[in-house]
Formats: sequence, structure tokens, C-alpha cells
Amino acid sequence: MTATTATSAAPLETTANPLLKAWEGPYGLPPFAAIRPEHFEPAFEQALAEHRAELALMASQTEAPSFANTVAAFDRSGRRLTALEHLFSTLSASATSPALQAAQRRLAAPLAAHNNAVYMNAALFARIETLHEQRDHLGLDAQQRRLLERIHLDFVRAGARMQGEARRRYAALMERLAELHTRFGQNVLADEGGYQLVLRTEDELAGLPGFVRAAARQAALDRGLTAPEAHVITLSRSLIAPFLTFSERRDLREQAWRAWVSRGEHAGESDNRDLIREILRLRHEQAVLHGYAHYADYALADTMAGKPAAVQGLLGQVWEPAKAAVERERALLDAERERLGHADPIQDWDWRYYAEKVRQQRYQLDETEVKPYFPLDAMVQAMFDCAGRLFGLRFVHQPQVAGYHADVKVYEVRQADGRVRGLFVQDNFARPTKRSGAWMNALRWQARNGIEALPIILNNNNFAKGAPGEPTLLSFDDTRTLFHEFGHGLHGLLSQVEFERLSGTQVLRDFVELPSQLMEHWMAEPAVLKRHARHFRTGEPIPDALLDKIKAAATFNQGYETVRYCASALVDQAIHGLGTGDVPDVVAFERETLQRLGLPAAVGMNHRFTHFQHLFSGNFYAAQYYVYLWAEVLDCDAYEAFVEAGDPFDAATAKSLLDNILSVGNSREPGATYRAFRGRDAQVTPMLQGRGLVEPPAVQA
Repeated sequence: MTATTATSAAPLETTANPLLKAWEGPYGLPPFAAIRPEHFEPAFEQALAEHRAELALMASQTEAPSFANTVAAFDRSGRRLTALEHLFSTLSASATSPALQAAQRRLAAPLAAHNNAVYMNAALFARIETLHEQRDHLGLDAQQRRLLERIHLDFVRAGARMQGEARRRYAALMERLAELHTRFGQNVLADEGGYQLVLRTEDELAGLPGFVRAAARQAALDRGLTAPEAHVITLSRSLIAPFLTFSERRDLREQAWRAWVSRGEHAGESDNRDLIREILRLRHEQAVLHGYAHYADYALADTMAGKPAAVQGLLGQVWEPAKAAVERERALLDAERERLGHADPIQDWDWRYYAEKVRQQRYQLDETEVKPYFPLDAMVQAMFDCAGRLFGLRFVHQPQVAGYHADVKVYEVRQADGRVRGLFVQDNFARPTKRSGAWMNALRWQARNGIEALPIILNNNNFAKGAPGEPTLLSFDDTRTLFHEFGHGLHGLLSQVEFERLSGTQVLRDFVELPSQLMEHWMAEPAVLKRHARHFRTGEPIPDALLDKIKAAATFNQGYETVRYCASALVDQAIHGLGTGDVPDVVAFERETLQRLGLPAAVGMNHRFTHFQHLFSGNFYAAQYYVYLWAEVLDCDAYEAFVEAGDPFDAATAKSLLDNILSVGNSREPGATYRAFRGRDAQVTPMLQGRGLVEPPAVQA
């Protein structure tokens, strides 16, 4: 089945550029093999011109504004441009090259300028403003009203009400910010891709278990180091984190750790420090032009939290208990250090190492014992099985459908009745041409406004690939990441809305992580693990005794993980909450803020400013890194509905989750969406208990 492609809205010229032809691949996929970096600029030039013409016609029509001729028409405009933007961002993040990066830098400002022209189109905004003022009297259904309100707010937040010099200045700010965001992300990738710690001797490999050695060997081969003794530690989290956990070479741990935390902080072309300062100045000016005191006020105005005080309130409930938990954990680590006869105090590059020793001693849990039960392919099937049992979905691999890289796998997603629901594209492995982290994005959103568009949803991970002929073995945390991104994927795949602007994960930022974090709960369900966590050599299911150990250790080291996350969220709030955009030294600001907050020694933070892509390679999480914790309150409380039902796959609860959260996208206000599922607002206690920061209630005899 081939869904209608989003590039069919305008006549296509005869051209050698594959991006300017109808995308006639399976399911409307782009012709990946034929695409070259030089194709994008002429394709964007035409797509931008087409979109401008559509909007000019829409704005100049003599017919009075109506929902159909203005709001719905705006939602379905620019489909070729949207398709190109999805494709361009996908390849730039997952399969880049110097030529593509150069095109990305050249296109950043023109694309931002076009966005400015769209949302500052005075005639078009006047029509939308008129409809917004009349919204109570237009006879709109709930989804139509939601679309009108969201599009109107999009225009307002993009500066549509600004006039004269303020409008000109705002447009210039947005273009410059687009350039800076692009450069920031490319600088981080340059530092990540340019680093390799080469290990050649048994002494240098000391302590590394077989799965880490296999991944390091594969990383060496990927980088052209074919000598049989060569192993490479990269700055991919799935490789450096286990290296810091197991390596007996403290000097090498320190070397790797320093490279990891200093990304973007090296003098030269990849130095992000001055870029961050300029980004912050421009964001502050942006907020002031909107009438806000600082950028955090502006960013949070369109969130569930609403104001910085609400964010600080949530983080404050967690920060002090987490610090107390860290000190309890430190005592255990120090005792283990002394037992091993190590005199040096614990530093940042030691924490994971001693935590693993404590995990082995206190809980008799060894990651090398766990990982053989978590081969990647089996865990992919586990998450597909969960989606089938919850929502009646089947994921059918389509090996004949090529993606943009040999690592990519394409799956047709079918409903229980056999109908195709969408396409799921999975790209699981780290490589030098791919940015770090894990994310979901779309090549096409589900929509019915003028077309019947089936979603094409992508999941990207950065797992360290196993050696040739060997499976890729995941850690428990890696498996959680796999399920997390799949939760985002389901949010996109299960969308059933009329309008593209309201589809899938295009919800408020502190609601978007609910489906992803909720999906993590099924990963840890004993019934799921017993069914799918099987030893990659013997096929034996994971033993009950090992499951008991995993459960017993579930909250160990959560103080460390929680403090690291909260530290990053708090410095994000602090720097975006300044009453001025002038930050002379962002590294000093970060250090001084952490000192003021009382960050425990040797713990660190998830992301330092100089490589904090959530904040500075775009504005999506700027002043909003707190959203993972906010959504964790929601997801822990939401999973309690399944606990209360007595079955993690309870059909009625799963149907309510589908009907009230996963399928509705942004067609409802998120608080109302959550209450429709849960019957009330979320409570914070399940989240605190889940992290081991408060004791669960005593069981009555």
C-alpha cells in the first residue's frame, strides 16, 4: 500500500533533481539512494516559492475569512516544504556529511527568514485574528477550535503582533539564532566524531568485559583501525559509560571522562562558549520583545507548568531528597573503595566504577551477567509484542524497503484488522556521521486534512554495535532508552486527528514525554522479561533469581542519576531566567550555580552547557529540560492505573490510554487529556517512590 505523498500538492517540473519529482518509493518514502547534498538548495528554493504563492493567495482572497478557507487551508499548505524539512533534518542528524553540513549552514538563515515571512504576514494574521475573536460563534467542533487557537498562538509567539522596528529586529533575531543553533550542533558532532581513545594492550583493556571489548573492537573497525589488537572508546554514551563503569585503568577513565564532559569547550572552530553567549543574548532580546522579563518566562508560557515558579517547585521537591540519597550512596561507595584498598578519594570518573562494584557486592548483580539476556533484536521484538498486546499492532519488517543507511530497518505497522496504520523506521547504531543521543522524528505526520496521510515515524538510538557475527547486547539502561523512544514512536503512529498541526507528538513540551516514559514501565515488567529476555547463546529465559536481583537494585544509585538530571534542569532554569542576556563566561556561571545549589562532589550533571544540545542546537527544550521530571510525575501516576487494574495489559485501561492520550495528539488541552484517562490530576508520590526518594506506604496487616 502506498500512502498519498506529502509532495503532491503542486505541479512537478521535469528535472533531474529527485527531490522535485513525486516521491514514488514504497509508502511515499523519499528516493534515498538518489539524493545528494546539492539537491537540497534548489529543491528548497522551489518549495519556498510554492509556499509563498499559496499563502499570498490565501491572504489576498476577497471572500471573508472562514475556518475552511483560512485555518484548515493554512494547516494543509506547504506540504512539499514540510516533506523536505523532515527529510533534511533526518539526514542532517542521522547520516550527515561535510557537504550536507555546509548546505545546512547555508540554509539555516533562509529557512528561518521564510518562517518569519509566514508568521509575520499581516494580511494572513488579520484573517486568523478575526476568526480567533469570533471563535465562540463559529460553530466549530472541539478539534477545529483547538486548531484555530493553536495556530493563532503560533502566530502571536512568532511576533505577528509586532510592528515597525520591533518586527524587523525580531526577524533578524530568528535568522541569526537558526544559524547559531546549527553551528552549535555541528560543533558537538565534530568533537564527538574527532575523539577516539585507542586501546591496544591487555593492560589498557583491563577490567573491560567481553561486550565492551567487542563494541570497542567494532568501533575501531568502523574507523579504519584494522590491526587485531586495536580497540576504540568513542564518546557515544553506549560505549563510554560502560568504559567508565568497568575499566580498571583509573588514568584512562579520567582521560575519557574529561574528553566526554569537555565537548564544545575546546579553543578553535568547535568552541561553543561564545556561541552560547550570543544565543542567550538573542533569546533574552526575543523574550523582551514579547513583553517578558526573561526567556524562561517566555518559553514556559506555553507549557503545562506555565511559569518558572511551578518548575522550581517541582525540582525543589526532588533536589534535596536526591542529594540526601547521593550521600547515602557515597557512603557505600567509599566503603567499597576502602575494601579494595584504594586510597584516592572518589572523583567524577570513579563514581560509575565503584557503583558497579557496590552493585556486585551488595546486590550480587553484575552487568556482565545481565547483558547476555538483552540482545537488541529480542528487545525490539519485546517492544513490538507489548504494542501488540496493548493496542493490537503488528510490526512487519520490510527488508526490500531501503532506508537512508544500511543500519536502518523499515517496518509496516498493521492494525488487528490488517489495515496499514503507518511506517516505523528504526536506526539503532552509533556512527561518526550521526549525532549523539536518542530521538524520535517524523518523515510524515498523520493527517486527513485534504489527504489521507499515514505517518512515517523514525526512532534513532546510538547503541554500540556488536562485533561482526555477534549480537548487539544492551544494558538495562539501553533497553529503557529503546522503549522510551518507541513510546514517542507509538504517539506518532497511533495519532488519529484531522489536522497535521495537531498530530502525534506536536503537543506541549512537558506533556510530550508522557507516552515515552510510560512505555519504559513495560520494559521492566517481569512478564515481559520472562517472555523476551533470553540468553543470546542458550535461549534460556532470564532466571527468577536474576530478576529478583534487578528488582532489589532498581533504586540503587538513583540519587546519583536524579541529582545529575536535576542539576542540568536547574542550571537551564537559572541561565534562561536571568534578567539580562549578558553572561560573560557560561562555564563560570555553570560552576557558580552548581556551587550555590550544593551539587555533591564527584557527581556532575547530565549535560554541561557547551554540549547541551537540548538547549542550544535548537530552542525545543530551552528553559524546558525539566520536562522529563514533569512527565515522570504523569507517567508514574498513569502506570498506577494498570497496577490498580491488576494487569499490565488490561484491555480497558489500554483502550483508555489509546483513546484519551495516544490518538488525540494536540487536539485537546493536555490537562484535560490526562484527566480523561486517569479521572483526576496526577499525583507526585508515585514518582518519588519510583526513584526511591521516599518510602512506599506501609502495607496494613
